[in-house]
Amino acid sequence: MEGAKQKYIIAGGGTAGWSAAAALSKFMSHFADIILIESDNIGTVGVGEATIPPIRTFQDILGIEEGEFLKASNATFKLGIKFENWTNEGSSYYHAFGVTGQSHWAASFQHYWLSAKSRGCDYRFDSFNSEACAAENKKFSRESGLTYAYHFDSGAYAKFLRGKCERAGVKRIEGTIKSVNQDGLNGNITSLQLDDGQVIDGDFFIDCTGFRALLIGETLKAEYEDWSGELFCNRAIAVQTELTSPPIPYTRAIAHKAGWQWRIPLVHRGGNGIVYSSQYMDDEEALDTLLTSVEGQTISNPNHIRFKPGMRREHWKNNCLAVGLAAGFLEPLESTSIYFIHETILKFVRHNTGGLENGNNIQVFNEKVCQEWDLTKDFIVLHYWLNQRTEEFWVKCRETAVNERISESVKLFSDTGSVPYRRNLLFEEESWVQVMMGQGVLPDNWHPLTNAMSDNEMIAFLEGLKGPIQERISGIPAHGEYLEELKENNYGSV
Repeated sequence: MEGAKQKYIIAGGGTAGWSAAAALSKFMSHFADIILIESDNIGTVGVGEATIPPIRTFQDILGIEEGEFLKASNATFKLGIKFENWTNEGSSYYHAFGVTGQSHWAASFQHYWLSAKSRGCDYRFDSFNSEACAAENKKFSRESGLTYAYHFDSGAYAKFLRGKCERAGVKRIEGTIKSVNQDGLNGNITSLQLDDGQVIDGDFFIDCTGFRALLIGETLKAEYEDWSGELFCNRAIAVQTELTSPPIPYTRAIAHKAGWQWRIPLVHRGGNGIVYSSQYMDDEEALDTLLTSVEGQTISNPNHIRFKPGMRREHWKNNCLAVGLAAGFLEPLESTSIYFIHETILKFVRHNTGGLENGNNIQVFNEKVCQEWDLTKDFIVLHYWLNQRTEEFWVKCRETAVNERISESVKLFSDTGSVPYRRNLLFEEESWVQVMMGQGVLPDNWHPLTNAMSDNEMIAFLEGLKGPIQERISGIPAHGEYLEELKENNYGSV
């Protein structure tokens, strides 16, 4: 005989809450009732409009049909990020998805490129990456086989997921959480009291209450590890604008004197924002910098966001899991916000064995999640540390000591052309090489096996890689045209 169903209570909506509800209702509805509490009066931060390719895996696991998602969320396609002015004013490079060149089992492609460069071959490194070339030419189609992610309206995405969840049996309760009740003996959360007097009891709670972290932080006192000593930006302002040109298939990250700006094109509007350090730029100057640089008429009021970079050392504590901003915040430089929402939920589903309060299980979960946050933070810091700009903010970023994982990785690459291998790394060798070389780190040495190739053999090898990419890109439609064709076909197959 089956026992009574467990009650999973999700505190908060938005992308975090409804993503959690979608996954839990997909995989746990046979033994758990899913209830989500949110208030229409509480807004969401809503700047997570750019993503990375793992979102496609998450949506495939949930059985979300891509065309339906694209239509509902006003999505465009993304092939990577163009970093502008990060090394110095006027510089640019792509951190693109996909694979660059062709590697040998003993030596990655950058070794061949470096060997060729030493012989006078003047090839751009990113000309061997199909995604970077397509982005540069503003081209895209799903049929081309390119590795891609999305830009989308996060508010519309949450609404889309909500519809799916409610049809799947998730119960939504409108209300504001007034207080959290705990068991006096073990500290577990027992129920949430709403401002209208309702008391919602549960067996397990998902904290999606944003920066407030009402459950995991205010109630359970999970430690927040502050990364302000490594990442100096602590403010952001977001604003939406009308489109002035067809959407491009990449995110723009444009450095300014005290941080950077993002530009994210959607089907129906542009997403814009500025990230900055309040120590080097006040709010008024930041807003002026943003509004004088956007393209197109603004169509929303500026959304001012204050944050402290860092994370909870316990994402899962007692009978509570933190998801989204309640768990921590990494500025959206590499579009990881929604990734961490989805990956935390999937990891929780994987580790939801042996009872919800199994101490060993919780410890292993937290170790895995924290390791990925830590290593991703290193990758974000890398962008700032490698700059050559002269403004005070950037000098501080460059001169502040970084941890050994970062410094040793850069030194190894600079000395040998290789990148250390680490397990469970979201951004692997391909990403580190693109950023390091894009920001001026050119190794002094490379693998000697590449020297076995004659000059003619090396040129033939590189041309044999470059030529097919150019031919491939020439046959891909413009991104804007492809989006129009999708729309005309109601986002079905084209």
